[in-house]
Amino acid sequence: MKKTKIIIADSHFLSRKGLVVLLNEDSNFILLDEALSASALINYSKFYHPDLIIIDYTSVNFNLESLQLIVKKYPNTKILAITELKSNEIISKALKYGVFSHLLKDCEQDEIIEAIYKTIKGEKFICGKIANAILHDKSVNVSDLSCQGMNISDREMEIITLIAEGYSNKEVADKLFLSTHTIATHRKNIMNKLGVNNTAGLVLFAVRENLVSPNHFLFSSSN
Repeated sequence: MKKTKIIIADSHFLSRKGLVVLLNEDSNFILLDEALSASALINYSKFYHPDLIIIDYTSVNFNLESLQLIVKKYPNTKILAITELKSNEIISKALKYGVFSHLLKDCEQDEIIEAIYKTIKGEKFICGKIANAILHDKSVNVSDLSCQGMNISDREMEIITLIAEGYSNKEVADKLFLSTHTIATHRKNIMNKLGVNNTAGLVLFAVRENLVSPNHFLFSSSN
């Protein structure tokens, strides 16, 4: 397996060093450098051409405009943001500006590692709290957000729509005249394709693809 070249961009010492330890534990990752500012990140990107940038765009000396520049110049570099929970407007803006996957700093180590692997494969990974924030931002048209690299069948689209509308696996099975086990298998495969691990991610995809409207269901991130 080709090793993934990574730059950490975060001005917070403890956050940065925590990621350093995490990356050094996986032999498939190569930590290229640590950027403490937007200007340093732009320079490092030009020099290293990283596969992945893990960034806290809300930390001191960083901004979303620098991400736009990097995404434009280096389209093969993926952006994984790990931040504190910010306003819906800021999060949505970050996704529009080039953040490919998004986690929060209270996410567990396993989730961060999974997000890294999914992101470098071109699969979006968005934690449930981020999805929830976007869905409840009435000022943002989430269908404008990019959702590339997805290969979802018509049947899977149908299942996603029903799940997003709040139906359980059994209810979906009854509606489609399939077994509950078949629906559970479809659901697992869909989540793997989308790079999500909970219902929140499925709902976000459904809204983004205009399968359902965020105004027509009650959202729960407990699943």
